[in-house]
Amino acid sequence: MAESFSEDTRRKLLSVSTATLTTVLFKRGLRNTFIGGLMPLNAQACRMAGPAYTLRYIPSREDIDHLGVFEDRLHPQRRAIEECPPGHVLVIDSRSDRHAASAGDILITRLWKRGAAGIVTDGGFRDSPDVAKLPFPAFHRGPTAPTNLIRHHASDLNVPIGCGDVPVYPGDIIVGDAEGVVVMPRHLADEVAAEAAEQSLFEEFVQERVMAGETIFGLYPPAPEAREAFRSWCAARQKV
Repeated sequence: MAESFSEDTRRKLLSVSTATLTTVLFKRGLRNTFIGGLMPLNAQACRMAGPAYTLRYIPSREDIDHLGVFEDRLHPQRRAIEECPPGHVLVIDSRSDRHAASAGDILITRLWKRGAAGIVTDGGFRDSPDVAKLPFPAFHRGPTAPTNLIRHHASDLNVPIGCGDVPVYPGDIIVGDAEGVVVMPRHLADEVAAEAAEQSLFEEFVQERVMAGETIFGLYPPAPEAREAFRSWCAARQKV
């Protein structure tokens, strides 16, 4: 049985940056966690956190991938849109090929309306100007007009995939912000979220000191005096 994903962990992950998360994951020996080269279509609605539900594409073949396949209700791409659980992120392995779309505005709108947390592909989306108007996190490599059938054959649902050379297992936690998308194992999510929230607070303290003209030496990383100053800073904030 998959581990639950608490609202407290989701809230913490939505409050921290992907940059901080990659550092916290690096402390645990995980280096390949950031899906590089992705961009959010709507930078004002790009924060997301949720378990991964995956779709895998393989290269298309002309005798199989024709427009008639969309009439089949068992078509994996269509099923992914209708079966991705609310609160989850649909992650698509498009083999880093953006020459044909992984999805378009109608499917992405349906995913949003069904309560998904977001959508990610290492390929591209069509109808991207319309997708960019949605209040829904959507990340891709760049816009593309042709239908997916020209390059992609929807093969498997909710299996391990590679997205932008990062392994994604069903149930992994996906976090997105304006900088990109991070993937983390579900069993680490709670502790990573807690540490990242603490790290973000410390970096706020550091930034305040740096803006005041203080040197980074002894501050970032912190010497014992800086740690004590941080504790006092936190205590003062709690009294306000």
